[in-house]
Amino acid sequence: MKFLTGQPQTEIEAWKNMAAHIGHWYFRGYGTWAVEEKASGRVVGRIGLMNPAGWPGFECGWTLARESWGKGYATEGARRAMAYAFTELNRDHVISLIQPENVNSIRVAERLGEKVEGKTELLGKQCLIYGISRDVWRSSITHEDSK
Repeated sequence: MKFLTGQPQTEIEAWKNMAAHIGHWYFRGYGTWAVEEKASGRVVGRIGLMNPAGWPGFECGWTLARESWGKGYATEGARRAMAYAFTELNRDHVISLIQPENVNSIRVAERLGEKVEGKTELLGKQCLIYGISRDVWRSSITHEDSK
């Protein structure tokens, strides 16, 4: 929670957050997916696409429980979400909003081919805007497939 809210949410905050995620699917037709660990069947986080009103751009984001860090789930899931954004949703550009201290998420963004494009303040916190265009994404996929 360090990079989301800074502390566990109250029941009403969690309810509002859940309603926002469900509502995003209803109003936009896309959103975040639950990440389930195959071996245990436990839900360990969420990964997906968001662009609520007032957001700096079409975002690919990820949030995982600490015990699931370092297992490649964020990179694998975000790669799939990004592919969905570019191929199924026909987006030209995708961003990820990351606090500068969140070095683990910065590494994920870099593995996805995203580069720093700027800074913004979001929900009272300073964030780096990492981004990638569909053309750059396509060329990186073609390059990776040829290895």
